[in-house]
Amino acid sequence: MKITVIGGTGLIGSQLVSRLREAGHEVVASSLSTGVDLLTGAGLDEALDSADTVVNVTNSPTFDEASPEFFRTTSGHLLAAGERAGVRHQVILSIVGVDQVPQLDYYRAKTLQEDLLRQGPTPYSIVRATQFFEFMDAVMSWTSDDSTVRLPATHVQPMATADVVAALADVATGAPLNGTLDVAGPEVFRLDELGRFTLSARQDGRSVVTDEKAGMFAAVEGDVLIGGPDARLAPTHYKDWLDASR
Repeated sequence: MKITVIGGTGLIGSQLVSRLREAGHEVVASSLSTGVDLLTGAGLDEALDSADTVVNVTNSPTFDEASPEFFRTTSGHLLAAGERAGVRHQVILSIVGVDQVPQLDYYRAKTLQEDLLRQGPTPYSIVRATQFFEFMDAVMSWTSDDSTVRLPATHVQPMATADVVAALADVATGAPLNGTLDVAGPEVFRLDELGRFTLSARQDGRSVVTDEKAGMFAAVEGDVLIGGPDARLAPTHYKDWLDASR
Protein backbone atom coordinates (compact mmCIF):
# COMPACT_ATOMS: atom_id res chain seq x y z
CA MET A 1 0.00 0.00 0.00
CA LYS A 2 1.23 3.50 -0.79
CA ILE A 3 0.62 5.97 2.02
CA THR A 4 1.42 9.67 2.13
CA VAL A 5 1.93 11.16 5.59
CA ILE A 6 1.37 14.92 5.62
CA GLY A 7 3.44 16.28 8.48
CA GLY A 8 5.71 13.27 8.11
CA THR A 9 8.75 14.84 9.77
CA GLY A 10 7.11 15.91 13.05
CA LEU A 11 6.71 14.20 16.43
CA ILE A 12 3.87 11.91 15.34
CA GLY A 13 4.53 11.87 11.62
CA SER A 14 8.14 10.70 11.79
CA GLN A 15 7.21 7.79 14.07
CA LEU A 16 4.28 6.89 11.82
CA VAL A 17 6.45 6.90 8.71
CA SER A 18 8.96 4.55 10.37
CA ARG A 19 6.27 2.18 11.63
CA LEU A 20 4.53 1.96 8.26
CA ARG A 21 7.80 1.38 6.40
CA GLU A 22 8.78 -1.35 8.85
CA ALA A 23 5.45 -3.01 8.04
CA GLY A 24 6.38 -3.07 4.36
CA HIS A 25 4.36 -0.14 3.02
CA GLU A 26 5.56 2.43 0.53
CA VAL A 27 5.47 5.70 2.45
CA VAL A 28 5.96 9.30 1.32
CA ALA A 29 6.87 11.67 4.18
CA SER A 30 5.65 15.15 3.24
CA SER A 31 6.17 18.45 5.02
CA LEU A 32 7.33 22.00 4.39
CA SER A 33 10.90 20.72 4.46
CA THR A 34 10.14 18.38 1.53
CA GLY A 35 8.45 21.11 -0.51
CA VAL A 36 4.82 20.46 0.43
CA ASP A 37 2.91 23.53 1.67
CA LEU A 38 -0.67 22.84 2.75
CA LEU A 39 -1.43 26.54 3.04
CA THR A 40 -0.78 27.15 -0.65
CA GLY A 41 -1.24 23.62 -1.99
CA ALA A 42 2.27 23.62 -3.43
CA GLY A 43 3.73 20.14 -3.88
CA LEU A 44 0.54 18.29 -2.95
CA ASP A 45 -0.15 16.76 -6.35
CA GLU A 46 3.33 15.26 -6.46
CA ALA A 47 3.15 14.02 -2.86
CA LEU A 48 -0.21 12.32 -3.41
CA ASP A 49 0.57 10.80 -6.79
CA SER A 50 -0.70 7.17 -6.81
CA ALA A 51 -1.26 7.21 -3.02
CA ASP A 52 -3.92 4.87 -1.68
CA THR A 53 -4.19 6.61 1.70
CA VAL A 54 -3.28 10.04 3.06
CA VAL A 55 -2.71 10.61 6.78
CA ASN A 56 -2.72 14.25 7.89
CA VAL A 57 -0.97 14.88 11.21
CA THR A 58 -0.10 18.53 10.62
CA ASN A 59 -0.86 21.14 13.23
CA SER A 60 -1.78 24.79 13.27
CA PRO A 61 1.20 27.04 14.06
CA THR A 62 -0.91 28.83 16.68
CA PHE A 63 -3.66 27.84 19.12
CA ASP A 64 -5.50 31.17 18.87
CA GLU A 65 -8.27 32.62 16.72
CA ALA A 66 -6.13 32.16 13.58
CA SER A 67 -6.25 28.37 13.85
CA PRO A 68 -9.73 27.83 12.30
CA GLU A 69 -8.67 29.52 9.07
CA PHE A 70 -5.50 27.39 8.99
CA PHE A 71 -7.54 24.18 9.10
CA ARG A 72 -10.16 25.50 6.67
CA THR A 73 -7.52 26.36 4.08
CA THR A 74 -5.32 23.30 4.50
CA SER A 75 -8.23 20.87 4.58
CA GLY A 76 -9.61 22.33 1.37
CA HIS A 77 -6.29 21.98 -0.42
CA LEU A 78 -5.70 18.42 0.81
CA LEU A 79 -9.19 17.16 0.02
CA ALA A 80 -9.09 18.65 -3.48
CA ALA A 81 -5.64 17.24 -4.19
CA GLY A 82 -6.70 13.85 -2.87
CA GLU A 83 -9.71 13.78 -5.17
CA ARG A 84 -7.52 14.68 -8.16
CA ALA A 85 -5.08 11.90 -7.26
CA GLY A 86 -7.78 9.27 -6.71
CA VAL A 87 -6.91 8.79 -3.03
CA ARG A 88 -9.27 6.21 -1.51
CA HIS A 89 -8.85 7.01 2.21
CA GLN A 90 -8.17 10.25 4.09
CA VAL A 91 -7.16 10.01 7.77
CA ILE A 92 -6.68 12.82 10.29
CA LEU A 93 -5.50 12.93 13.90
CA SER A 94 -7.80 14.85 16.23
CA ILE A 95 -8.51 15.14 19.97
CA VAL A 96 -10.86 13.23 22.28
CA GLY A 97 -13.69 15.56 23.33
CA VAL A 98 -12.71 18.20 20.80
CA ASP A 99 -16.32 19.13 20.00
CA GLN A 100 -17.17 19.54 23.69
CA VAL A 101 -14.88 22.52 24.41
CA PRO A 102 -16.15 25.33 22.16
CA GLN A 103 -14.61 27.94 24.45
CA LEU A 104 -11.14 27.05 23.12
CA ASP A 105 -10.21 28.48 19.70
CA TYR A 106 -7.99 25.53 18.86
CA TYR A 107 -10.62 22.94 19.72
CA ARG A 108 -13.17 24.76 17.56
CA ALA A 109 -10.60 24.72 14.77
CA LYS A 110 -10.03 20.97 15.06
CA THR A 111 -13.80 20.41 15.10
CA LEU A 112 -13.99 22.38 11.86
CA GLN A 113 -11.27 20.17 10.37
CA GLU A 114 -13.28 17.07 11.29
CA ASP A 115 -16.47 18.52 9.77
CA LEU A 116 -14.72 19.39 6.51
CA LEU A 117 -13.35 15.86 6.25
CA ARG A 118 -16.80 14.33 6.85
CA GLN A 119 -18.29 16.55 4.15
CA GLY A 120 -15.45 15.84 1.72
CA PRO A 121 -15.45 13.60 -1.37
CA THR A 122 -13.31 10.76 -0.01
CA PRO A 123 -13.95 7.91 2.47
CA TYR A 124 -12.33 8.94 5.75
CA SER A 125 -11.28 8.05 9.25
CA ILE A 126 -10.82 10.31 12.29
CA VAL A 127 -8.51 9.13 15.07
CA ARG A 128 -9.14 11.13 18.23
CA ALA A 129 -6.40 10.82 20.86
CA THR A 130 -6.14 12.07 24.41
CA GLN A 131 -3.32 14.36 25.54
CA PHE A 132 0.24 13.13 24.96
CA PHE A 133 2.63 12.23 27.78
CA GLU A 134 5.27 14.17 25.86
CA PHE A 135 3.34 17.44 26.24
CA MET A 136 3.23 17.44 30.05
CA ASP A 137 6.32 19.65 30.34
CA ALA A 138 4.76 22.22 28.01
CA VAL A 139 1.48 22.17 29.95
CA MET A 140 3.33 22.83 33.21
CA SER A 141 5.48 25.56 31.67
CA TRP A 142 2.44 27.68 30.78
CA THR A 143 1.68 28.49 34.42
CA SER A 144 4.92 27.97 36.31
CA ASP A 145 7.64 29.99 37.95
CA ASP A 146 10.81 29.05 39.83
CA SER A 147 8.95 27.58 42.79
CA THR A 148 5.37 26.82 41.77
CA VAL A 149 3.33 25.16 39.04
CA ARG A 150 -0.35 26.09 38.91
CA LEU A 151 -2.68 23.50 37.39
CA PRO A 152 -6.45 22.88 37.39
CA ALA A 153 -7.98 19.61 38.58
CA THR A 154 -9.19 18.77 35.06
CA HIS A 155 -9.49 15.03 34.44
CA VAL A 156 -7.18 13.75 31.70
CA GLN A 157 -6.33 10.30 30.33
CA PRO A 158 -2.94 10.85 28.67
CA MET A 159 -1.11 8.45 26.40
CA ALA A 160 2.29 7.91 24.81
CA THR A 161 2.80 9.15 21.27
CA ALA A 162 4.03 5.67 20.31
CA ASP A 163 0.57 4.35 21.16
CA VAL A 164 -1.07 7.12 19.14
CA VAL A 165 1.10 6.11 16.21
CA ALA A 166 0.11 2.45 16.59
CA ALA A 167 -3.57 3.38 16.35
CA LEU A 168 -2.98 5.64 13.36
CA ALA A 169 -1.06 2.89 11.56
CA ASP A 170 -3.84 0.38 12.13
CA VAL A 171 -6.48 2.77 10.83
CA ALA A 172 -4.41 3.95 7.87
CA THR A 173 -3.85 0.41 6.62
CA GLY A 174 -7.44 -0.70 7.14
CA ALA A 175 -10.74 0.09 5.50
CA PRO A 176 -12.09 3.64 6.01
CA LEU A 177 -14.11 3.96 9.21
CA ASN A 178 -16.28 6.76 7.83
CA GLY A 179 -16.40 7.64 11.49
CA THR A 180 -14.25 8.18 14.56
CA LEU A 181 -11.97 6.02 16.71
CA ASP A 182 -11.13 7.31 20.19
CA VAL A 183 -7.81 6.21 21.71
CA ALA A 184 -6.82 6.94 25.30
CA GLY A 185 -4.26 6.07 27.93
CA PRO A 186 -4.83 3.32 30.48
CA GLU A 187 -5.25 5.67 33.47
CA VAL A 188 -7.27 8.75 34.40
CA PHE A 189 -5.55 11.51 36.39
CA ARG A 190 -6.42 14.92 37.70
CA LEU A 191 -4.07 17.30 35.91
CA ASP A 192 -2.78 18.80 39.16
CA GLU A 193 -2.08 15.31 40.54
CA LEU A 194 -0.29 14.39 37.32
CA GLY A 195 1.88 17.47 37.75
CA ARG A 196 2.80 16.50 41.30
CA PHE A 197 3.62 12.96 40.23
CA THR A 198 5.78 14.24 37.37
CA LEU A 199 7.75 16.67 39.53
CA SER A 200 8.27 14.06 42.24
CA ALA A 201 9.52 11.46 39.76
CA ARG A 202 12.02 13.96 38.39
CA GLN A 203 13.06 15.17 41.84
CA ASP A 204 11.93 18.65 40.89
CA GLY A 205 11.46 20.69 44.06
CA ARG A 206 8.67 22.91 42.77
CA SER A 207 5.21 22.53 44.27
CA VAL A 208 1.90 22.23 42.42
CA VAL A 209 -0.92 24.55 43.42
CA THR A 210 -4.44 23.58 42.34
CA ASP A 211 -5.81 26.56 40.44
CA GLU A 212 -9.02 26.13 38.47
CA LYS A 213 -8.22 29.21 36.36
CA ALA A 214 -4.69 28.22 35.35
CA GLY A 215 -3.77 27.38 31.78
CA MET A 216 -5.67 26.24 28.71
CA PHE A 217 -7.27 23.22 30.38
CA ALA A 218 -9.01 25.43 32.93
CA ALA A 219 -11.62 26.03 30.23
CA VAL A 220 -12.55 22.32 30.14
CA GLU A 221 -15.67 21.35 32.06
CA GLY A 222 -16.49 17.84 33.23
CA ASP A 223 -14.84 14.68 31.91
CA VAL A 224 -14.98 15.46 28.19
CA LEU A 225 -11.26 14.77 27.70
CA ILE A 226 -11.66 11.19 28.95
CA GLY A 227 -11.99 8.32 26.51
CA GLY A 228 -15.52 6.93 26.50
CA PRO A 229 -16.59 3.29 26.92
CA ASP A 230 -15.79 2.52 23.28
CA ALA A 231 -12.30 4.02 23.36
CA ARG A 232 -9.29 1.88 22.49
CA LEU A 233 -7.06 1.88 25.58
CA ALA A 234 -3.31 2.14 25.04
CA PRO A 235 -0.93 -0.19 26.92
CA THR A 236 1.72 2.29 28.11
CA HIS A 237 1.40 3.60 31.67
CA TYR A 238 2.67 7.07 32.55
CA LYS A 239 5.04 5.85 35.29
CA ASP A 240 6.64 3.35 32.92
CA TRP A 241 7.02 6.01 30.25
CA LEU A 242 8.57 8.44 32.75
CA ASP A 243 11.00 5.80 33.96
CA ALA A 244 12.02 4.95 30.40
CA SER A 245 12.43 8.60 29.40
CA ARG A 246 14.79 9.49 32.25
